[in-house]
Amino acid sequence: MLCVPASAPAPSPSSSARIRHRTALVASADSSFRQRLAQTLSGLRWQVREADGGAQAWAEAQATLPEALIVDSWLPDLDLNEFLNDFKETFPQVDVVAAGGASTQESPRGPYRQELLYALRRCQDTDSASWNLAPPLNQSKTVSEDAAHVAPWPIPPVSSAGTAASSLAPISADTSSKVSSTSTPVPLLQRVQGTDPASSDRLPELIGDAPCMIEVSRRIRLVAPRLTPVLIEGPTGSGKEIVAEALHRLSPRCRKPFVAINCAAIPEALLEAELFGHTRGAFTGAVHGRIGRIEAADGGTLFLDEIGEMPLALQSKLLRFVECGELQRVGDNETVKVDVRIVAATHRPLAQHTLTGTFRADLYYRLAVFLIRTPALAEHGQDLPRLVDYFMQRLGRETPVKSVDKGALAKLAAHDWPGNVRELEHVLERGVILAGAEPLLTSREIDFGLSVN
Repeated sequence: MLCVPASAPAPSPSSSARIRHRTALVASADSSFRQRLAQTLSGLRWQVREADGGAQAWAEAQATLPEALIVDSWLPDLDLNEFLNDFKETFPQVDVVAAGGASTQESPRGPYRQELLYALRRCQDTDSASWNLAPPLNQSKTVSEDAAHVAPWPIPPVSSAGTAASSLAPISADTSSKVSSTSTPVPLLQRVQGTDPASSDRLPELIGDAPCMIEVSRRIRLVAPRLTPVLIEGPTGSGKEIVAEALHRLSPRCRKPFVAINCAAIPEALLEAELFGHTRGAFTGAVHGRIGRIEAADGGTLFLDEIGEMPLALQSKLLRFVECGELQRVGDNETVKVDVRIVAATHRPLAQHTLTGTFRADLYYRLAVFLIRTPALAEHGQDLPRLVDYFMQRLGRETPVKSVDKGALAKLAAHDWPGNVRELEHVLERGVILAGAEPLLTSREIDFGLSVN
């Protein structure tokens, strides 16, 4: 097996015009791992797409058809070996390099393998220098062709595509260690020792280190493997659907459908048919029969967003389904058995609404078996720089990533954010548009973005 010496020099890219449009996909739950790889690959004139799990990597591969995939030694949502085997069958033209020695099935090596291994070597060396811990027993100086032995550690992501430049100083692990950059990296178990216990609860899609955000991640991890119904309460724009998607991703139903329906966005007259389906001729305009959203989610997760807006009459029918798992399509006398896990969300205090009779108490108690509350942005303002960095990177997927100067960041920090994280995203997007070709967002663009609200 071909091995790359630890001191191997960087491959010099040939003909920049020829390789300018090469794309590499980096899949890892560890945002720092993705950033280091992206930085090295960008220096070698690769365009880089990032994914924080197997499902996102699959979607990115379908959308971009990359030349190469570099995958970490652990994925939070899929079995790694199964993912790699399926990926190679579906995308045989993609050169796959896996850290940690995972099997990828034998396949022809792509023309860029040496550059990919060099990038992993650089990432590995940087990773070693950031952990002041004893080296492992194996002091090998080489990197296997399919094993860079970079152990993952999930932290909130700062995604980017095409660049690893950060618009603000990222919050990262202490890098004051004096370990030599040529040291062998420390395995996962040794890296975990001495770290903050709360870090093991962090989910990549929930950005923030505030205790209230860590608690949300902890609750998701606790309940996700179960079939327990979950009610998510939180103000508008605080990320309730992201929580629901994380519950599905970490559940045994992750390979089955995740079906979402906003109960406030569909007229009352149509909501029943949308949920339960209907037969042909059940009502005016029903020229064809169709299944509803509940049946479409069979085997998976049904997300009922803004459940507090559901009419009382329909609450009774939903209660019947929650109790027995059977439904009747509109206009049909036959019952259909459906197996779904129900996750509901609301910005209303449903417990209080049960006292006034605007929400059925029996339905509330069946939906709120486990409660998760998403905090308002004002409750975790310390995470604002990281959120700004994340959104600026995401807004820069198709254009160069812009930065935010100190004055603009101070303006953002002084705002009370009634619209929460969604409002922050929209303010930054408006600022990016107004900035045009300028690489920096100033107070002027932020003032404009805030004034629209």
